[in-house]
Formats: sequence, C-alpha cells, structure tokens
Amino acid sequence: MPKFLIIRLSSIGDIVLTSPVIRCLKKQVPNTEIHFLTRNTFKSVVEHNPYIDKLWTTDGSLNDVIPQLKKEGFTEIIDLHHNIRTYQIKRALGLSSTAFAKLNIEKWLLVNLKINRMPSLHIVDRYLSTVKHLKVINDGQGLDYFISDAEKITIDTLPSTHQNGFIACMIGAKHATKIMPTKKFIAVLKTLSIPIVLLGGPEDKERGEIIFSAIGSSVFNACGIYKLNESASLLQQSKLVITHDTGLMHIAAAFKKPIVSLWGNTVPEFGMTPYFPENGNHSIIMEVKNLSCRPCSKIGFNKCPKGHFNCMNKINNEEISIAVKSMIS
Repeated sequence: MPKFLIIRLSSIGDIVLTSPVIRCLKKQVPNTEIHFLTRNTFKSVVEHNPYIDKLWTTDGSLNDVIPQLKKEGFTEIIDLHHNIRTYQIKRALGLSSTAFAKLNIEKWLLVNLKINRMPSLHIVDRYLSTVKHLKVINDGQGLDYFISDAEKITIDTLPSTHQNGFIACMIGAKHATKIMPTKKFIAVLKTLSIPIVLLGGPEDKERGEIIFSAIGSSVFNACGIYKLNESASLLQQSKLVITHDTGLMHIAAAFKKPIVSLWGNTVPEFGMTPYFPENGNHSIIMEVKNLSCRPCSKIGFNKCPKGHFNCMNKINNEEISIAVKSMIS
C-alpha cells in the first residue's frame, strides 16, 4: 500500500491551495494512505479533510514529530513547502521525495526589478506537478474545504436583517499593505443595497465598528466573534465575497462563491488568485495595473514603503461597486 507524507507547514491560504493534491492523490492512486503534516496553529484548516488518513502537527521544533514519522514507513514525501525545515524532515526520514518549485528567483525579479519571469501557471498546478510522476492529474474540481457540523453557523443566529442573504466582506489581512483603507470600504459598501457581514480577527474589530457606525444596521460586524471554521461557515452561506489577498479568499473559492478580490502590494502574477474548477471562474480582480512600485513585496509590509499607498488608494471605488453588483446579478 503506497503511503505518502504531504508537508505544508503554513499558512491558511497555502494549505487550502494544496487540497487538490490531497484529493487527486487519494482518489487516483489505488489503496493509497495519505498523512499530512502542518503546524499546530493550522490544524483546523485540514482536520476535517476526508482524504487525509492521518494528520500530524508540530509546534515548530520538529523534534516532537520526526521520531514518530520515522516509525510510519512512508513510501514517499511530497514537500509542498520546500524550505530548510522540510529539508530537515526529508533528511531525517531518508526517503524519496518531490518538492514544488518556489520560484524565489522569479519572485525576486518581479518584486525588485519589475521583470516578470513568472510562469502563467497557478500555484495549484505547480503543487500538482509534484505528483505528476505518479500519473496523478488535475481532476478539474477546484479547491476543497471541510468544516464539522458543530462549527456551522446557522443563519437564524444572525441579525434578522441578514437572514435573507448577505455579502461577506473580509476587511483585514496579515499585512497592512494588503488592506484597503477603511474610508474606501465605507464608500463602496454604502452603494450596496444588500446586507453586509464583516469578517476578520479581533485585530479588525475596531475597523469593523467604524464601518458599522458609518453605514448602520445593514452591516453586521462579526470581526473577532467567530473562529476560523465558523467564519468559513458564514462564507459558505454568503451570496458573494469581497476580500483582500488572504487565506479566507481561498476558502471562499473552495466554496465556489463569487469573489471580488482587492489587490494592493501583491499581484496576481504570483499565481495565487482565486482558484475555481475548470470552466467555473467566478472571480473579478480589482487592482491598479502598471504601477511602477508594484509589487513592492511578495508578502506585504506594515505600511507603504513609498508613503502614498497608490496600489490601494487608486482602485476606483465605483468600479468595485459595479463589479460587486454585476456578480450579484
């Protein structure tokens, strides 16, 4: 029986983007057993995935997990993280392995010299290339995301104003240069006639209150109220999702929700746009193209290095509103 260890230590979005590899490997290689290793912090992202036979987590030291992994007798390691820490695991286990190409040189060229050598290939397809030698192919079914019944939020627990349908709006991100200014959010959301649920962590709650105060009861500020999979449940029940380049964007894509995504310092050319099944794209990307300072980072900063934040400030509010209304209709 083939027994594979798939490694992706972080982050939420990247782990969700590996889900086609897990599913396709499980369904296309007969009698295969799949183990998945990630960090404790991200356990909830994959703990309900039915294609994973055993989930391993680490607190970051690796000393807690390597001795246990050695006992499993894996056939092969599929390294979807590809860094020094995953190299430690592969060396310790001494097994055949494949790793996806991180394209760090190409990313550096795009960020620092604005020379685009990135392939026209989504990162999902780059992940899938790691199992090509096993004759595993893309089944065209898109991303997966699974939550338990206990984590599902029932619609009747929302304010009565939101029980007949709502737009989910992710107002936060890990880095400030990925976040659209609050005033722009308010200006856009004021043009929409459908109720809004604001999603984010505790760090986004204050921003959510500012938006609620400016717009009123059509906005429900859920930031900091729900855990990750509970927020995912609300995404699943929404009519449309407005989001930055975040992990929740990829969860929304896994649920096949229409998405209007807002892009600041990062760019779609990195290959991490919302990923949908074949012939099923439901995404509109809002960005300022041909901005000489963009991308300024492959991840993000706490503030705009130039001080003007044109990558977000110059996105046209009316065009965002039009995009949302067109997707809803």
